[in-house]
Amino acid sequence: MTALPCIEIETTLNPSASVIWLHGLGADGNDFVPIIPQLQLSECPAIRFIFPSAPSIAVTVNGGYVMPAWYDITGRDVNDREDLGGIHKSAAAISELIEREANRGIAYDNIVLAGFSQGCAMSLQVGLRFPHRLAGIMALSGYLPLAKSLPLERSEANCKTPIFMAHGVWDAVVIPERAEASADTLEKLGYQVDWNTYPMEHSLHPDELADISRFLTIVLSKS
Repeated sequence: MTALPCIEIETTLNPSASVIWLHGLGADGNDFVPIIPQLQLSECPAIRFIFPSAPSIAVTVNGGYVMPAWYDITGRDVNDREDLGGIHKSAAAISELIEREANRGIAYDNIVLAGFSQGCAMSLQVGLRFPHRLAGIMALSGYLPLAKSLPLERSEANCKTPIFMAHGVWDAVVIPERAEASADTLEKLGYQVDWNTYPMEHSLHPDELADISRFLTIVLSKS
């Protein structure tokens, strides 16, 4: 069993697909639970939504305050040193969640990895390196971490996995230029990136929820 505490919601009995949704810095697994009823999933198979909570650690950029975080953030600048150890530790725990779903009978290619902000970074970190083909990756209001190591570490199994990226044009937490640069990097590496922007800050937009529903319907339609 995974060490990460999780909230689980099944859209109906006997799910054949799973969505593992990672929260942002300072939040926890409860953060995105309320949006599930807002998603139009009538054309999707039965889905098990899994909302894990990151461990609480001291976050440098926030003055060392202890809060739920997937890894430490040393500064806001793109050139600040990334927390390699923290990212790898969380990646291992998230990969364990995927393996747990596989052990529960969900095919790897019926599993979507999703994340918001810091969770977005982790969904890309794990999903692009995972050794089995996933159904899709939802990267919301975040960026690609450890981008320089991706070409050497990426998995051929997920080189064609659909990636839904969404960002607010007024986002002051993860500036749009950083997200756009991440999308450009992925596209240059040959990934299928569905890039979307919305009139919002660091949050979710109603049109984004509709696009998330569309994406899930497409990638899970074979389940």
